[in-house]
Amino acid sequence: MSVQLPNLEGRAAWIFTEDDYDIDLIVGIKNIKITDIHELAAVTMTSYDPQFAASVQKGDLLVGGHNFGYGHPHYPAMRAMRHLGVAGVIAESFSPGFFRGEISMGFPLVTCPGIRAATERWQRLRVDWALGRVINIDTGAELPFEPLSSVERGTLAAGGFVPYLKARLAREAAQKAAAADAATTGAAAG
Repeated sequence: MSVQLPNLEGRAAWIFTEDDYDIDLIVGIKNIKITDIHELAAVTMTSYDPQFAASVQKGDLLVGGHNFGYGHPHYPAMRAMRHLGVAGVIAESFSPGFFRGEISMGFPLVTCPGIRAATERWQRLRVDWALGRVINIDTGAELPFEPLSSVERGTLAAGGFVPYLKARLAREAAQKAAAADAATTGAAAG
């Protein structure tokens, strides 16, 4: 069963020029223990752009370099980004722990070599899942991205790993029940 994901389309709200970017820096190391999402969103990216929270729009995307998300896989930074409306991250590559953690939260991550050089801040980007390409709408440039596994696609479509597992277990239980009913009906008819 192939899962069709809705395309992502939004502005490049920020381009992280650093490789091995530690996402804790998005909210600042001193703020990673903040649990109030509004307070966390208010400090997001203030060391880079004090107006970031006010300028980001629902559907915007982040662009990262190589090994984006390096470091401890803390979740506050990306929780804040999701709260602000950021729809996903397109990067040259991701730290494996960050990738697994964010995909399991249902947050789209797209590995697209060359994206950083092909994008300027505020340019409009589209992730076309069916074509397997990131399209810079403003320049017309297109880059292929690394495909997600069927489980990763299913996890994103379900909104996270827990909903994905619940749906999968429900399907399997329904299939077993249908097979048991068929066996019972067949035995009774015979």
